[in-house]
Amino acid sequence: MRFEDKKVAVLSQLKEEAEPINLSGLLKKLGKSYRERSLRRWLTDMVKEGSVEILGRKRATKYQYKADVRNCFGSESRSVVEQTRYPLYGRHPVTYAEHWFDAYLPNETFYLSLGLRSQLHKAGKRSKDEEPAGTYAHQIFDRLLIDLSYNSSRLEGNTYSLLDTQRLIFEGKGAEGKLDEEKTMILNHKDAIRYLIDSAPHLQVTKQTICTLHYLLAEGLVESRYAGKVRDHSVKIGGSTYIPYEDPKELQLQLERIAEKAALIKNPYEQSFFLLVHISYLQAFVDVNKRTARLSANIPLIKNNLVPLSFNDIEKNDFTAAVIAIYELQDIRPLVDLYVFSYLRTCAMYDSTVKAIGFDEVRVRYRKERRILLREIILRALIGVKMKVYVNSYMRRIPNKDRRAFFTDVMEDLQEMDQSRIVGLGITSVELEVWLKRYHSSASS
Repeated sequence: MRFEDKKVAVLSQLKEEAEPINLSGLLKKLGKSYRERSLRRWLTDMVKEGSVEILGRKRATKYQYKADVRNCFGSESRSVVEQTRYPLYGRHPVTYAEHWFDAYLPNETFYLSLGLRSQLHKAGKRSKDEEPAGTYAHQIFDRLLIDLSYNSSRLEGNTYSLLDTQRLIFEGKGAEGKLDEEKTMILNHKDAIRYLIDSAPHLQVTKQTICTLHYLLAEGLVESRYAGKVRDHSVKIGGSTYIPYEDPKELQLQLERIAEKAALIKNPYEQSFFLLVHISYLQAFVDVNKRTARLSANIPLIKNNLVPLSFNDIEKNDFTAAVIAIYELQDIRPLVDLYVFSYLRTCAMYDSTVKAIGFDEVRVRYRKERRILLREIILRALIGVKMKVYVNSYMRRIPNKDRRAFFTDVMEDLQEMDQSRIVGLGITSVELEVWLKRYHSSASS
C-alpha cells in the first residue's frame, strides 16, 4: 500500500470510530503493515491540519476524527430536503414525469449553470487534450478502485470500512463478521470500474453500456435473468411515494431515450450529471439502479481525462434525500449541491495522490500489453534466460521509442510480484506460487 493511501486509511478508520481511540487500539485495527512511528507522525500532522483532535495526555492520549460541520446543501436545497423528510402519509404518490424528461433539450437546457460547469472544469482537468481517453484514470487507477468502490457501496448501506475495502480489492481478504452480499457488492464495483477504464478509448454512452454496467454491478446480487436486463415487473421505492414505470416496453424505450439524449450533450459535467439524475429516476432495473447511475456518471469524466467522481464525503441520508427530491419533486438542486461539493473534494484529494506516486506514461499506455505478457510468463513458468528471450520477442509489438521503458516496467513488476498484484492477470494463486518458487530459486542460485 502506498504512503498516501495508508494515511487516508488512518483518517477513514478514525471517522468510523464511535469513541476516541488510543494509539495501540488504532494500530491493531489498521493491521500489521502499519508502524507505530509512522502512525504517530501522521496523527501529529492531522492534528495540525485540524482533521483530528487529541484527547488526554501521555499514556491516556486518545484520538478522534474532527467532524466537518460544513453543510453541503445550500439554503434552497435544505428547504427541498426538508420536504423529502416529511412522513410518507403527508406526501402525495407520484409517477414518472415523462414531460420533465421531454422538456430537457441537450446543449440548450442545463442542469448545471455555466458558472458551475466552469468551476468543475477548472478543478477537474488534468491531462492534455491529445492524450488517449482514460489516461488520467489509469494514473490514479488503484486509488479510484478503492474510493469509488467504497463510497458507492457505503451509500447503499455497506458496512465495509475503507481499509476493509482495500484489503478485499487487493488481497482478496473479506472482513470478518460481514455479509457475503457486502463483499460481492464491492468486488462487483471493482469489475465495473475496471471495465470503464479499460474500455475508455471506445466507450460510448449507449443503452448497452448502461446495461453492461448494471450486469457487472448486479451479478450475484439479483437473479441472473435480471442482471443487465430491464425488469419485467413493478418495484417499490423504500422511503418514497414515487411509483416508477411498470411496463417493460416503456422501460426499454425510455432507457434508450435517456442514453440517446445523454449522448448528444457536449459538456462532460452536464452529461455526467444528466446520467446520474435520469438513470436513478427511471429505476429501469430490479435493483442496483443508483449504483449503475453513479458509475454511468463517470463515463464522460473518464473519457475526457477529468478527475472521476468518487462520491467522497457524502452522507448516505443526504444522498437518499437528494434522489427522493428528484423522484417526487423533479427538483435537482440538492443533488447538484452534493455533486459539486463531493467533486471539488475529490479533485483536491487526487492532486495529493498523483504528486505522491508520480506518473509513468509508458506504464499507463501499455497496461494491457504488460498484463498479457506477465500472465504468459507466469502460466508458462518462465524464468532466467527463457523469460528474457520471451520478453524481448514480445516487445517487437511495442514501438522502438518505448521498448526500454516497457522492459523496465515488466522487470519491476516481475520482481515485485505477489498475491496482491495478480488482480486482472487471469491467474490463480496456485499458478503464481509455482512460478514464484522457480523465480526465487533461480535468483538465489
